[in-house]
Amino acid sequence: MPDLLLELFSEEIPARMQRKAAEDLKTLVTNALVDAGLPYEGAKAFATPRRLALHVAGVPAGSAATREERKGPRVGAPDKAVEGFLRGAGLASVEEASIQNDPKKGDIYVAVIEKPGRTAIDIIADFMPGILRGFPWPKSMRWGTTATRWVRPLHSIVATFGPETEEPEVIPFEFDGIKSGKSTRGHRFLADEAFDVRRFDDYATGLEKHKVVLDADRRKDMILNDAKDRALALGLELVEDPGLLEEVAGLVEWPVVLTGSFDEDFLEIPDECIQLTIRVNQKCFVLKDPKTGRLANKFVLVSNIVAGDGGKLIVAGNEKVIRARLADARFFWETDLKTRLSDNLPRLDEVKFHEKLGSVGARIKRLVALSSELAPVVGADKAKAERAAELAKADLVSNMVFEFPELQGLMGRYYASAQGEDASVALAIEEHYKPQGPSDSVPSDPVAVSVALAEKLDLLSGFWAIDEKPTGSKDPYALRRAALGVIRIVLENELRIRLGDPIRAALGPIDVPVADTDALVDNLLSFFGDRLKVHLKDEGARHDLIDAVFALEGQDDLLMVVKRVEALGNFVSSDDGANLLAGYKRAVNILKAEEKKDGAPVSGRPHADHLREQAEIDLAAAIDTARAEAASAVLEENFEGAMEALSKLRAPVDRFFEDILVNAGEPALRTNRLQLLAEIRDATHVVADFSKVAG
Repeated sequence: MPDLLLELFSEEIPARMQRKAAEDLKTLVTNALVDAGLPYEGAKAFATPRRLALHVAGVPAGSAATREERKGPRVGAPDKAVEGFLRGAGLASVEEASIQNDPKKGDIYVAVIEKPGRTAIDIIADFMPGILRGFPWPKSMRWGTTATRWVRPLHSIVATFGPETEEPEVIPFEFDGIKSGKSTRGHRFLADEAFDVRRFDDYATGLEKHKVVLDADRRKDMILNDAKDRALALGLELVEDPGLLEEVAGLVEWPVVLTGSFDEDFLEIPDECIQLTIRVNQKCFVLKDPKTGRLANKFVLVSNIVAGDGGKLIVAGNEKVIRARLADARFFWETDLKTRLSDNLPRLDEVKFHEKLGSVGARIKRLVALSSELAPVVGADKAKAERAAELAKADLVSNMVFEFPELQGLMGRYYASAQGEDASVALAIEEHYKPQGPSDSVPSDPVAVSVALAEKLDLLSGFWAIDEKPTGSKDPYALRRAALGVIRIVLENELRIRLGDPIRAALGPIDVPVADTDALVDNLLSFFGDRLKVHLKDEGARHDLIDAVFALEGQDDLLMVVKRVEALGNFVSSDDGANLLAGYKRAVNILKAEEKKDGAPVSGRPHADHLREQAEIDLAAAIDTARAEAASAVLEENFEGAMEALSKLRAPVDRFFEDILVNAGEPALRTNRLQLLAEIRDATHVVADFSKVAG
């Protein structure tokens, strides 16, 4: 079957836009093909700095003819209904429609719409200009005097179609004066001549001959492997950077890996500062010494040309820029060290955190108070937690963080260590922002844990107090991430914290009037519950078991919620648990039916005098025993023991339903037996709401 080849050749496309643009081109074209009745076998998109390309394999030569009968209104219907039908069917008058008899409506108008098949070339030529005009670039530009808009000036379009055994045809269309053809160009500097292409195989091969590697993933592999080889030759290791690798692969069409160096004196600067300086300013990779784990005074750069001098001039140019940038970084580092972190605190009073929540300085006071509150709960030294919270934001006004905001916290740790602060305090300054994502690590040192929890709980409480909660997909203050951070810190450190208490403590110092503190705390705890459900589902927990535990009141001890869910999961997967669940549901269904009939809930304890049959006598005794044992186990936080206590109900519940008629004719006996069913329901609710459990 024929293949389709498209190429859009332009000036340099920003690296960050290339991959998505290639996928957008693939989606738009393949959707248009399918909508036109041209299913395809496979498609792959490509991007280089100067081109987007698409290869679609196995496209039919044309679409099939179609015949459709479209039913309309009945004969004699209002004129507007008939006109709408004619317009939708593409008929000029009602005479062009036929009349058929419908068993329900009587005589109705029917339009027979026949569409002849069309060649794929004609179909593609029709839809391509519209795709290009509406292409979803994040930013586009105009140039010259035309109305053409593209990410950068567009120069040419390749569009060919045909089977392997024949000479493909050019798909004829025009996009604001640029006509499609079969000619493209090679590398801007190494092989900038035009050449014709026929189909994808000779297109990719032709580009390679003209010093263009079409596949971005292949360019990445070339860069990564060559960089590792260069590092190995120097006795060093490459510090891999996936984000930088993706970006650099989008800056070159023919990657050439070179190495350079900088003065060893700059290694006095923290490694992260060196790496970020070189990465941001020159898009270069850094190398490390495997013996020490520290950076070496070498870097790897990627050129887009094969230089006649082996790249010496290119390397020298990069070294010159990197030397200047590292000199700036060293100045920032040395200048910041001259000022103690505590001396930065008055400046934070001038930095606004949020219009309604005051300055960063005011927030620090709240963090100190909340960290002090949390310290004994998480096993941290109170004085150290207060000191870490006091200095946690002090690096925000440092020169280095002003230049590289992503180093906040980390630079605070470096400055605190250099200025003699306790090691736990310094570590907490860095880690109090953690975790910042699902793959980020969680603080484990108690001082860091206390400040990290304070940071997130203050953030959440503050924005809840000013009613700036996440809505739908919008979460500008990353409050979902903060809540998930609290959850991960609590669970991974196995902390026993009832979140309601620190939330109330966090709300106290916030200078914002809150109409109903209890309602706000409950709402925020509900938000934590939703985030915990998401977290547990991601971990593989059943959603119904999570709902069964959360249906109970006062579930703000996250660690105990998780343990309860785990125990419930093990229980319902056992034979005893599954059978008890079946008996529970049978009891609840009977109760629901009777409560609906009577218009009132079944309540009250069953009367011993009305327990006549042995099965109900045994069940009443078993319920009393199981409920007491389960409640005692729950108080001891032994949820497995609570489940084991409930499992003793299985046999008496089964026997009760086998031997006992609940809806007895005698009213007092019927009521007593219904109360016995309610006892089953209440006993299980000591552990979880079994009505939420599927099965």
